Amino acid sequence: MRTMIDAVASADPAMALVIDRAPLCSLRRTGTREGLDNFGALCGSVLYQQLAGAAAATIHRRFLELFEGGAPTPSHVLALPTETYRGAGLSGAKTKAITSLAEAVVAGSVDLDNVHRHDDASVVEQLSSVHGIGRWTAEMFLMFDLGRLDVWPTGDFGVRKGWMVAHDLGEMPAPKALEACGDPFRPYRSIAAWYCWRAADG
Repeated sequence: MRTMIDAVASADPAMALVIDRAPLCSLRRTGTREGLDNFGALCGSVLYQQLAGAAAATIHRRFLELFEGGAPTPSHVLALPTETYRGAGLSGAKTKAITSLAEAVVAGSVDLDNVHRHDDASVVEQLSSVHGIGRWTAEMFLMFDLGRLDVWPTGDFGVRKGWMVAHDLGEMPAPKALEACGDPFRPYRSIAAWYCWRAADG
């Protein structure tokens, strides 16, 4: 990992300053999302969408408590009534997204057992076909669950803000403008994105 981080630092002096001040990059899930299989990890990503960390963690913990051993499976998700999820704090949209994912896995249109064999673009396309799962969720899954090193989530607010802070810009770059900014970091754009988040955190 150190060699990869050094490659990112050498590609951009501004990012090198962020790296010098930040912890060592770790593309690993922590907290309630640690140790889950691909289905459980994706359910967690859906629950974390557009929510602050503490609130999302609370809802995710309540969600996991609905399942024996804290490990949701597609069949178990589909067996519970909608009211159970709403009682755990899930919105209607998040409940729909998680049940749609479970339906897709059961139907075989999403194959999470073999998803590691597909390239990044194919994974994004497959997951984005599920109601309520967009590009951002698929990219977070690629980075933190499949360990892909060359993901550049230009639509992520934190990445855009971190790039602005690191490069002392007057405003956040648009996702399309940020796309080309990631090219110097290939094939380690995931690491560059991680350090953009650290810059955004201050």
